[in-house]
Amino acid sequence: MVICDKHRKRANEIASMVVIGDVGGKEIILIDDICDTGGTLAKASNLLMEKGAKSVRALCTHPVLSGKAYENIANSSLTELVVCDTIPLKQTAPKIKVLSVADLFAIAIRNAYENRSITSLFIHSQLKAKRGE
Repeated sequence: MVICDKHRKRANEIASMVVIGDVGGKEIILIDDICDTGGTLAKASNLLMEKGAKSVRALCTHPVLSGKAYENIANSSLTELVVCDTIPLKQTAPKIKVLSVADLFAIAIRNAYENRSITSLFIHSQLKAKRGE
């Protein structure tokens, strides 16, 4: 596990970023809850590649993708950005892959309506992942 420690002085402006850990020769996956302008992911991926990473991919739940986000991602060293469809994309982009959470949300809503467990959805998903499904 590696940490990209960033400090901001203002919103959407990274004052500094430091990689904590060894990434040399590794394929890196960055995980974040939200991608707004893509600046953090772009800077982190470029820094990780400078530190010797083989490749950098990112997984983000919510793709806000505002401002120059598409440009930032396209011009970064990211191999791929995988996002959920919780926010519709404004455009398609070669580096961005969208995964749907519609089925999961539909089942969660049905379970809530029928007073059934929602937690079981995540346990079931974890079991499927362990089995390689």
